[in-house]
Amino acid sequence: MSCMRATKAIIHLDNLKHNIQSIQSLVQGGAKMCIAVKANGYGHGAVACARTAVESGADMLAVASVEEGVELRKNGITIPLLLLSLCSPEEVSDLVSFHITPFVFDSEYIQLIAAAAQKAGETAFPVHLAVDSGMGRIGCYPAEAASLAKEIVSTPSLTLGGMATHFAVSDSVDKSDRLYTQVQFSRFTEAIDSVRKAGIDPGICHCANSAATLINPEMHLDMVRPGIIVYGYYADEIDETYLKQAGLPVSLKPVMTLETEVCAVRQFKKGMSVGYGRTWTADRDTEIAVLPIGYGDGLLRRFAEHGFSVAINGRCFPVRGRICMDQCMVEIGRESGVHRWDKAVIFGAKEDGALQTADDIARLTGTISYEITTCLTQRVERVFVR
Repeated sequence: MSCMRATKAIIHLDNLKHNIQSIQSLVQGGAKMCIAVKANGYGHGAVACARTAVESGADMLAVASVEEGVELRKNGITIPLLLLSLCSPEEVSDLVSFHITPFVFDSEYIQLIAAAAQKAGETAFPVHLAVDSGMGRIGCYPAEAASLAKEIVSTPSLTLGGMATHFAVSDSVDKSDRLYTQVQFSRFTEAIDSVRKAGIDPGICHCANSAATLINPEMHLDMVRPGIIVYGYYADEIDETYLKQAGLPVSLKPVMTLETEVCAVRQFKKGMSVGYGRTWTADRDTEIAVLPIGYGDGLLRRFAEHGFSVAINGRCFPVRGRICMDQCMVEIGRESGVHRWDKAVIFGAKEDGALQTADDIARLTGTISYEITTCLTQRVERVFVR
């Protein structure tokens, strides 16, 4: 018989499916869909989310490490996997043997992959040529694309499966950022054209991340790569309000609810303090509820500095004092009706009693929803429901 901590993440796979279908309704020209399940499915559980994505019609899944790809393969995921980051020489054999498609962008790395593919007996192992159109991270410069494509197709063990780039500011509404995204797109299409002019099929061309998938249909090309929107959160400034004003409403539902429960209710007299550093002192007689969740679970210590609160019985209550590794304390006041073992919801879907989303917390604390969901640690059990 297994036991479960009070602190857990409820993962609504039906909401995930809903989001994927909402995104699919926007995709232009029959473009394929590559869904990002990297970083443990943005904290939601990679395997379960991958399975739901496949059931919902995903053509490809994106991972950030060979290890992530291997996990999916060992759990029955057979559709193409795209590796968004580079791997080390020690990982290349697994990359090939588990049929994970890498990005390449220079001769040394191309030959590293080619040697492993040849050793494995591959005669057409697909790679995607990454183009740096202005992100400045990985990728060849546009002027190098044709020569590198020639190198790929002239290597017996490889084939050019596609070309890709990544946008730096497509989730911004600033005019200069919008222009920069257009410049990046132009650079990328020029690179694609140079490969075609060299007589080489560029394969699946893709560049649209979450934001571009939502608002730039001309950038959908052969495939889109939605990430955070799959999990129910908008892409930074390309939010629900912006999309409605642009006449592009899309319905997204949070997939994760983070919850715990009250494990103790403490009587506090005026002048009593709580937590490390005694950063909060009661200015009246009150009550404090103790919750078994802390920064060891991913409820970051700095949240308490920003007026962070949680929901208990449909009401918001402020966190008091510093968040500890394993616990945090909430002021509930007197006669709140809050009792030991009542459910406390940190963020998530409204139907679970949440009064805020991961995006609300992100805006409050000066970050993005991606960080809120991906920082949940392994000890927070993911409970999958439909």
